[in-house]
Amino acid sequence: MTDTASTDLTGRSALVTGGSRGIGYAIALELARRGAAVVITGRKPEPLDEAAAALRDAVPGSVVTAVAGNTGDPEHRTDAVAAAVANGGIDILVNNTGINPTAGPLMDADLGAVRKTFDTNVVAALGYVQEAYRAGMKDTGGAVVNIASIAGLRPTGLIAAYGASKAALIHLTEELAWQLGPSIRVNAVAPGVVKTKFADVLLAAGEDVVGQTYPMNRVGTPEDIAATVAFLVSDAASWITGETIRVDGGKLATGGM
Repeated sequence: MTDTASTDLTGRSALVTGGSRGIGYAIALELARRGAAVVITGRKPEPLDEAAAALRDAVPGSVVTAVAGNTGDPEHRTDAVAAAVANGGIDILVNNTGINPTAGPLMDADLGAVRKTFDTNVVAALGYVQEAYRAGMKDTGGAVVNIASIAGLRPTGLIAAYGASKAALIHLTEELAWQLGPSIRVNAVAPGVVKTKFADVLLAAGEDVVGQTYPMNRVGTPEDIAATVAFLVSDAASWITGETIRVDGGKLATGGM
């Protein structure tokens, strides 16, 4: 049985990228509920500020800071990490920001869009880890969770470039876990289809129709992913690193996508 105290995050400082909506917002909310001070990032200042206000309303007394900017901008990454450090250090980093500007056959893919996908989904994630490491995680330790996808574990045919970038992120997770242990743990979460605006293209046939292809007979929710992330960054997961946990309602257990 897991000790409740081992999942408490009081006194810890977290940075969640792409935290204005969807999975990122749900993660930030769960971390705040468990006592962490949270910094969220997003490209657009107004919705990001609204999300931060909503988080503070949902968890009275919580410390939530919004830092707007582009995740591909090194200066923005520095500012976001600095905001977390101002809350007492940086103990938790969740690389949630992801884009999927291209879909369909790779032979038709615009290479500029593919390059942008890898820059945002992989290179920027590494950039955040480097920033957090230099800003104090090197000395105090911490936990990193990268939000990957089951599209990085099996080919989809539809979101191929995105899937390839998430496969790279999964491998990056393992490399970082090896290099940064024992004081810094690095894991990934690979969601199936989750009911968010980001997944609209995958839900085109209808949520119920898509859900029927899952053993759990539904698609995921942002809260499903948030609960797993909160576990991975807590002391309850102190001997888990280098892992990619599928949170996919059993989808890959069916043997297909």
